[in-house]
Amino acid sequence: MQSFRLLPRAASSLRAFSTSSPRPLAKMQLIGRLADTPELMPTSTGRELVRYTLGVSTGPRAEDGTRSVSWFRVSSFSEGPQRDLLLSLPKGTQMYVEADAKMDTYNDQEGKQRIALNLLQRNFEALSRPQHSRETSTTSDAESHASLVE
Repeated sequence: MQSFRLLPRAASSLRAFSTSSPRPLAKMQLIGRLADTPELMPTSTGRELVRYTLGVSTGPRAEDGTRSVSWFRVSSFSEGPQRDLLLSLPKGTQMYVEADAKMDTYNDQEGKQRIALNLLQRNFEALSRPQHSRETSTTSDAESHASLVE
């Protein structure tokens, strides 16, 4: 006697978790450090965008202790406090970034066809500030405390 009964299976072409039709998706999630302070730049349409480069370490450490780094250029159309926070982050800040990814083709100054990966930030989180910023703030806090004690 069989105690398990067979349940009908959902068709493999249907998505059980959603009633909407599937859409193309190209997203990236990165954790890396800012190569420099983010910059505010105007676009040809008059909007402003924030551009920054994120360095992401990959693979095991070499014998000399260094790691291979991949560099990603990211653009952001964030406005308000989120843009202000992004612009205030110093070089070396560790960030988590969610971005839409798109491959674009263009011709360079020499007329050669090039392909570039464009990342448009959707969300970010500053995970940690660079070490030298912490040391500087600790020193200035100690100096401030010393001047208050005197």
